[in-house]
This record gives sequence, structure tokens and C-alpha cells, in this order.
Amino acid sequence: MTPSTRIESTVEDPEMVAAALRPDNTADVSTTVEDGAVVTIIDRESTASLEATVDDYLLNLDVALSVAQTTKQYDNTTNS
Repeated sequence: MTPSTRIESTVEDPEMVAAALRPDNTADVSTTVEDGAVVTIIDRESTASLEATVDDYLLNLDVALSVAQTTKQYDNTTNS
């Protein structure tokens, strides 16, 4: 059995966050938007590599959330 996980993240702008995450997808990682949430599915060959990939993904998610927040703040200041 291949170790895998599904991570669902309810965020303010799921399309933007998913778009920021997708460049880091590999053949073993897919990111979509479902029902207003970012959904990432990770399949790896071992538990250790799954753990490492989830760790990397969570760091990337944190950066994507920061980018989305900064972009929204910038949009709000330029459109005011």
C-alpha cells in the first residue's frame, strides 16, 4: 500500500493559494480547489518520504498564505 494523505485547507482565497502552490507539485502531489478549500493529495513510496513531503508542503502553504494576504492588502491600498 502506498502511503498517502489528503490535506484540506479552508482559506480566504483558495484559487490564489492553490495557484501559488501548484508550481511545487510533482507527479506525486496534486493541488485543486474543491468546495472553496485548497485540497492537496500526496502519494509517496514510503512513510518517511510522505512525512518529508508534507513538511515541505506545509512550509509552502505558509508562504502561499502570506503571498495571498500581501496581494490582498496591496489590492486594497491601490484600489482605494
